[in-house]
Amino acid sequence: MKPKAVVIGPPGSGKTTVGGLLAERLGVAFRDTDHDVEAEAGKPIGEIFVDDGEEYFRALERAAVQAALAEHDGVLALGGGSILDAGTRADLAELPVIYLEVGLSDAVKRVGLASARPLLVLNPRSQFRKLMEERRPIYEGLATIRVATDDREPADIVDEIVKGLA
Repeated sequence: MKPKAVVIGPPGSGKTTVGGLLAERLGVAFRDTDHDVEAEAGKPIGEIFVDDGEEYFRALERAAVQAALAEHDGVLALGGGSILDAGTRADLAELPVIYLEVGLSDAVKRVGLASARPLLVLNPRSQFRKLMEERRPIYEGLATIRVATDDREPADIVDEIVKGLA
């Protein structure tokens, strides 16, 4: 069993929204590993970071990704930082991976600078830019399909992904 598609990208790229619509279009189930982590921990990701630390969160995230890749045959959205794990990157090597590209201004509009994003606490705009610059090469390297999301409707993005998967 393996996912029909795995959606990756930074916060605000639309992984959950686009992933859900893609699953609907393909007639399969949708799963988001961020939701799995929150269910396992019994609290939101922001609280996991504050209460237990990033290392603990990353361990929960890695376990959630491993389980989802083994159990889920629909569309899977991964948390934005899950691709930092070498094991996760290796697990994605043979799968259809969709990278949702988003520019800084669009991402900031979508997530807001006052949101509960744990890695964006101090100087949100600067932190977000740094995070995107560090992760972009990894996202690009994993992607079998890259889709720009800036100033686009989710349905249009899904249309492009479906064409790419065909």
